[in-house]
Amino acid sequence: MTAAEDGTTANTARPGVVSSFVEGVGIFFGGFRLWGTSPKRMVLGMIPAAIVGVVFIALIVVLAVNAVTITDWATPFAETWDEPYRSSIRIAAAVALIAVAVVVVLYAYAAVTLLVGDPFYERIWADVERGLGEAPAESGESAWRGLLTGLGRAVGLLLLTVPTGAALFVLGFVPVVGQTVVPVLGLAVGGWFLALELTGYAFDARGVSLRDRRRLLGRRRSRTLGFGMTVAVLFLVPALSVLVMPAAVSGATVLARRALTEEAAGQLSARA
Repeated sequence: MTAAEDGTTANTARPGVVSSFVEGVGIFFGGFRLWGTSPKRMVLGMIPAAIVGVVFIALIVVLAVNAVTITDWATPFAETWDEPYRSSIRIAAAVALIAVAVVVVLYAYAAVTLLVGDPFYERIWADVERGLGEAPAESGESAWRGLLTGLGRAVGLLLLTVPTGAALFVLGFVPVVGQTVVPVLGLAVGGWFLALELTGYAFDARGVSLRDRRRLLGRRRSRTLGFGMTVAVLFLVPALSVLVMPAAVSGATVLARRALTEEAAGQLSARA
């Protein structure tokens, strides 16, 4: 992958919403190019994804088995309602529960996988940075220090998912909106948090805080969602999530670099 493929030398004019979203999808699929240059490392990156995936599949099965019990517990006020009102509110609660689960499970899967496989994914990130040129200096942190850094980043983002998930759960009870808009919102929010988490290596290496990372990606929201939602959709398929994880780390590096390059170019233009 070259600097041109990264898009760092391209015109910094912002494309439309749809074309920007498609660009984000393309950045993700571009992450698979690393399979051609470093297949062994990419295979190693699948191992932690597979291990964590088994655990999360078990958790999802437990959630599915107990979905009815959970929705009944969440709607005790509907116990004395007549049909079809009682069933309707509980179906709404089930849909809301699924939307919240999508946000939390997708993010948690990525965060835990990155923590477990940190040495592998840091190598993948470094490969992409070197291939694109002007790579930042590697931190040289010990494995334990790197684990603590990743844990702190993951906890910070997890705290952001809690109020978001609560809001989605409440919206799930709104007729029609709860059954149509909320699931899509859940996927979009899940994709957003995935993008924030996966770009951690590239941003952390350049000293970009979580707050600034949100600002940089937020200014390019359509592209970020195109990338993140594509990852989220594929993560929903357990077998694909294992294959996707190394490519997602690779693509997220390009996503972060492009945002930083455009931001720097915009600042230079403003000063001129």
